[in-house]
This record gives sequence, C-alpha cells and structure tokens, in this order.
Amino acid sequence: MRTHWTVAMAAVPLALATTLAVAQPDAAPRSADGRRFLAQPLIKDLYVADPSAHVFNGRLYIYPSHDVDAGIPDDDLGSQYAMHDYRVLSMARPGGPVTVHPLAIDVKDIPWASKQTWAPDAAYKNGVYYLYMPARDKDGVFRIGVATSRSPVGPFKAEPEPIRGSYSIDPAVFSDSDGQSYMYFGGIWGGQLQRWASGSYDPAAGDTDLRQDDKPALSAKVARLTPDMKQFAEPPRDVQIVDAAGKPILGGDHERRFFEASWMFKRGGRYYFTYSTGDTHLLNYAIGDNPYGPFRYTGHILSPVQGWTSHHSIVQFRKRWWLFYHDTQLSNKNHLRSAKMTELFFNADGTIKPIDPFTD
Repeated sequence: MRTHWTVAMAAVPLALATTLAVAQPDAAPRSADGRRFLAQPLIKDLYVADPSAHVFNGRLYIYPSHDVDAGIPDDDLGSQYAMHDYRVLSMARPGGPVTVHPLAIDVKDIPWASKQTWAPDAAYKNGVYYLYMPARDKDGVFRIGVATSRSPVGPFKAEPEPIRGSYSIDPAVFSDSDGQSYMYFGGIWGGQLQRWASGSYDPAAGDTDLRQDDKPALSAKVARLTPDMKQFAEPPRDVQIVDAAGKPILGGDHERRFFEASWMFKRGGRYYFTYSTGDTHLLNYAIGDNPYGPFRYTGHILSPVQGWTSHHSIVQFRKRWWLFYHDTQLSNKNHLRSAKMTELFFNADGTIKPIDPFTD
C-alpha cells in the first residue's frame, strides 16, 4: 500500500487543544495486501495507539499512548515502542470532530519513571480524574503509577512512587455498580510478566520463553483498588481464563491464551474480560459472573489488524457499544500506529459478533 499521507508530528501545538475533523475515507484506503480498511484513523496529526475510551460528562474521552519514531529497530521486547508522553483525545459523538488536547503528562514529570510510557487507562471518582501509567522505573522494571487531575484532559500530577506491589504493563481500571474499582494488568514478553512467574522479579527469566506450553498460561492480574484509587487494597491475584469444561487455557494455546491488553466491561449482569493474544494478533473475550472470575473463554472479537500489536477498549455510549483499537494504516510501521473505532454488536445470548478489520 502506498502511504497516502505524511504525518506532521509538530502539527498540534502543546499549548492549546486542537479540534480536527474526523479522518474521512480516501479514494482507495487499502491495506498492504490490498484489502480495504473497515475504519479510518480518528486523527492523522499524531500517531496514537492503545486507545482507552471512557464516557465522562456525556463526552467520549480516549486515553492513548503516543507513538514516536526513535529510530529503534523492531524486536519482540517492544524496544521500538519509545513513547514518552500522553495526550488525550475527545469527541462529542462517534464520527464527529476529534479534539486533541494539550500535553497531559510527560515521563520527565513522573518522578519514579525512566522511559517507555506505554498503554494507559483512566478513571473518575469524587471529582478527581485518575491516569494510570505503565513505565520502566530507574532499574528498567515496568511498574504502574497514577497521576491525578480535576480535568479529564489534564494536566495530570504524578504520585511520587508507583503503586505498591504493581508490575508489568497495560493497566485497565473497572468500576463496578457497587462502587468498588479493580485494576487488571499484565503483559508477557516485553511486558515482563514472565519474570514475575515465581512471585518476585527474576531478571534472569527468559524474555520470550514462556515455559508454559503444557501448563496453565501465564495470566493477567487483578487487584481491588483502595477508596482513594491510588493503591492496591489487596495482593494481585490471577485472572483465570478457562475453557468450556472449566479447565485453564494452556500456554501453548496461542489462539486463546492471554498475552496483554486487559479490558473489563459489564453487560447484562455479566463481566466481560477482553484481551489480546499477542503473537496471533487476536482480540478475545471470556465471560464471568464476578470481577475476579474465573472467566469462560467465549470467542474472538477482532481478527488480526495490519500491524503487530492489537490493543483495545470497549465502551457504551448512548446505548450503543463501541470498540476502539489501532492499526498501522498510515505508517506501515509497527511502532507508529493510529487509533480507530467501530461499532460493536451483540447476539441475543450476549455473545459478541466478531469483527473483521477489513471489508474485503
């Protein structure tokens, strides 16, 4: 595919929000293998990925990571994903103009962090907005921190230390109808989850050697948050994904096992744990009857996109459900991604209708 647009990384001033018309279809927006893309990028002035969507005060807010080109070659540990700050997007309605807000926070303003501010999430409680941020600490270990603001778009002020007991990447915070909030997190390979398999950090653990093919797969973690939303109220526990017989999904089952990108939502009294399979590039879901699970594997949500990673969020807005994801349509480079959204539909039994990111 010929790249039909050149990104201007300095096109959006940091000092003010910029409202951009939502990206419109080109004459022939096709993938590298000739297929037509289902959706167009939300914006074309920045590369943003890992879109975490929320509805605050009747408006859609998207909290993505901000991809930059640092000239680092691709590897399985994600060294090329050299993000160092966060920007917030918002829109009044799907398909409407997208506002790119000023700088929310930079890694240099996170006292405990050194680099790689990867996929974030956000939450709101009692007049405060919380931004949850994975990054490497001064020792190169991924931790998860939190920053706060009175505005959903920041600027955010970081806590001086990461959340006690936190590790790995991809925080996703779910607040239940009873007021309790939970953080789901974790990612293998570059997310370092395999280095925590023994319960403490093992720097000698293989970066991509899972050693789990015939054993239950390494799992995401979940921990209930304290009332102030800044700490874990309990030790993290495993998010168990099981098959129809109730047996854990094995590490060798790369079509169904957890890799990264946890998300949680509730519909019809049931809890949907959604996640990426990583190297097989699928978004999957599993259903449980409480926030801790176990969650029964149910199926795929999104088939592979153009690009290596597949990170997402799912949110209800005005009685319709929306899937946010990313691909590499604009850049054709795995580390320079664009956020997208498309409507999500459910069957009468609560299962999700699978989505193909291409229309032909």
